[in-house]
Amino acid sequence: SDALAHIFQTYAQSKQLSKGKQLHAQLITSGYQSSTYLTNHLLSMYGRCGQLGYANKMFDEMPQRNLVSWTAMISGFSQNSEFSKAITTFCLMWVSGESPNQFAFSSVIQACSFLKSVQIGKQIHCLALKVGFSYELFVGSNLADMYSKCGLMVEACMVFEEMPSKDGVSWNSMIDGYAKNGYYEEALVAFRKMLTEDVSIDQYLLCSALSACGSFKAYNIGRCLHTFVVKLGFEPHVSVSNALTDMYCKLGDMDSGSRWLEMDSRGTNIVSYTSLIDGYVESDQIEKALTIFVKLKRQRIEPNEFTFSSLIKACANHAALEQGSQFHALVLKYKLDQDPFVSSTVVDMYGKCGLLDHSIQAFKTLSKANEYAWNSMIGVFAHHGLGHEAIDVFNQMVVQNLKPNAVTFINLLNACSHSGLLKEGLSYFSSMEKVYSIKPRSEHYSCVIDLLGRVGRLEEAENFIKNMPFEPNAYAWCSFLAACRKYGDKERGKLAAESLKRVDPENSGAHVLLSNIYAKEQQWEDVRSVRKMMKDENVKKLPGYSWVDVDNKVHVFGAEDWCHPHKKEIDLKLDSLLGKIIEAGYVPDIESVPLDLDDDMKVKVLHRHSERMAIAYALIRLPVGKPIIVKKNIRVCVDCHSAIKLISKVEGRKIILRDNSFITLWMDHVLAMTSGSSIFFKDEKGKFDEMVDDKGVKIVIDPKALMHVIGTKMDFVDDKLRS
Repeated sequence: SDALAHIFQTYAQSKQLSKGKQLHAQLITSGYQSSTYLTNHLLSMYGRCGQLGYANKMFDEMPQRNLVSWTAMISGFSQNSEFSKAITTFCLMWVSGESPNQFAFSSVIQACSFLKSVQIGKQIHCLALKVGFSYELFVGSNLADMYSKCGLMVEACMVFEEMPSKDGVSWNSMIDGYAKNGYYEEALVAFRKMLTEDVSIDQYLLCSALSACGSFKAYNIGRCLHTFVVKLGFEPHVSVSNALTDMYCKLGDMDSGSRWLEMDSRGTNIVSYTSLIDGYVESDQIEKALTIFVKLKRQRIEPNEFTFSSLIKACANHAALEQGSQFHALVLKYKLDQDPFVSSTVVDMYGKCGLLDHSIQAFKTLSKANEYAWNSMIGVFAHHGLGHEAIDVFNQMVVQNLKPNAVTFINLLNACSHSGLLKEGLSYFSSMEKVYSIKPRSEHYSCVIDLLGRVGRLEEAENFIKNMPFEPNAYAWCSFLAACRKYGDKERGKLAAESLKRVDPENSGAHVLLSNIYAKEQQWEDVRSVRKMMKDENVKKLPGYSWVDVDNKVHVFGAEDWCHPHKKEIDLKLDSLLGKIIEAGYVPDIESVPLDLDDDMKVKVLHRHSERMAIAYALIRLPVGKPIIVKKNIRVCVDCHSAIKLISKVEGRKIILRDNSFITLWMDHVLAMTSGSSIFFKDEKGKFDEMVDDKGVKIVIDPKALMHVIGTKMDFVDDKLRS
């Protein structure tokens, strides 16, 4: 019996399932009476080899089971991702009167960890305390890992500190837990503390520490860790090599990331390539990201869900509809359309490209949407100014028993802000901590300031700012300053401008918006004073440019001294459009020109804004039916917003305009157009600012300056840019 058990154990360790099954068959046909001891080894072999059907049948037929039998089944289920069955079997073992050992506890805690069943995990933790196994090394490490994976770092830390002895696995549970829960500094502190202990360092510990360095933007520590990796001889490990590439890409050092990949081409795989693609996407180098994708395809390396997530996110950020649609087709080809990360980026991409129907359709095709997809759908409705629809999606998400997170509420508060839903927005902000146990961050407070400012509650917004638990960020002051400009509150505008200059000295928006407040009141001396201050402080207002893709070229237009091979045709088209929109009811909003000029000159200035020139050129060159996507490096003025809405109507064309402000156009204005045409102003980073015309219409935005397009084939159309 001992010899047979040893043979089955060897087959289990070497995964020689066929030989194990042959020997088992010989025992059955020869009438060998198997003992509990031998059957336990068979259970272990079948479990390790993934044959849970055989193991389960044998287990059910066992006349007598012992602790090893139950533990073998629990471990087998856990190792083969049958986590619910592992928990059920553990409960049955306890009911049968068998007391679990440390291995049974470790396996069932791992199952709870993967299922994120923290309530069951806490009950098992209590049971482990009761029977005296909670401080055992394996059990303690798995408990710390479970709590960290469920986001309960306080509990994880308590378990870890109470462990009498710790090894590399337990330390890695904490370091990795800190990193994955966003506590990057704590992860690095834990790694440093671990170095003072007698702990054997392996590749898993190094990967966790490198990941924390990249996310924490700790460049110098990352370089030291790289030296440490070399010293310990872990460079040949593929996982460590991938972690190094990922760290440099997260740090924005794309030269080191790509150079490291070239130096260590032995470990080149989809993980390293995806890290490089994601790094280029985050550093706004979409062309290089696409080049890497082409390169990995040529090397016959199959892209995965993370590769597509990064690339589609880049297409969303740049309103690159054609490329995004092509990647969506590849996602369908690789059968990744149900992946939660990929599907959420597809929903977001179509939404940011103005195709709301496509976004909704992509969401509806998901068989089981998770919180990422729901957040994307709420965000899309927020970008389009559909507050009530965003609230409906949020309610459906809650009904599906999906817990909202911080991103959910940022999108929801933005939706309320852009739809003027003050009561609802304040109610959701209040419920964050009370109902959902989510502590509001600075982004949530900024959304509330924006919400109050948009509806003219400037005094309430000011009091809200004073009572905030931390200093408002630049976006909060921008929102408040924009509200002061809209409602002509000079005193609060000055306060907001000074505060914005303090928290973000390089932001020219403080001076520009304050100047616009004075210009609206025709206080030209104060306007000149602000501009002199800008000159004295060497603060420069970014010149306005707009660009559009036509015939695989990027055509860039500037408002002043512009030239273009089709300049004459563009001028004629602009004049024709002006006549058409005047007939449709357009009245120039000369307040959009904060200059001391006569009214006729102001109308002329408005008529030659760069986005109108880009749209005119696109109308001339792009085929009917193709959406016109124009991008601008600064904010769209109120007059252009109204004018382009009418251009979309009279021309019967869908126009998508993205600028660097933080606003989205309301879809109900689009639906009211009899021609069925539409215009969208898309948000670039999910943040929002104020841009409202006299009818309360609001806009969206894209903080990519003109240099965003450098590196692609371009036609420069401004003399200053040409020089």
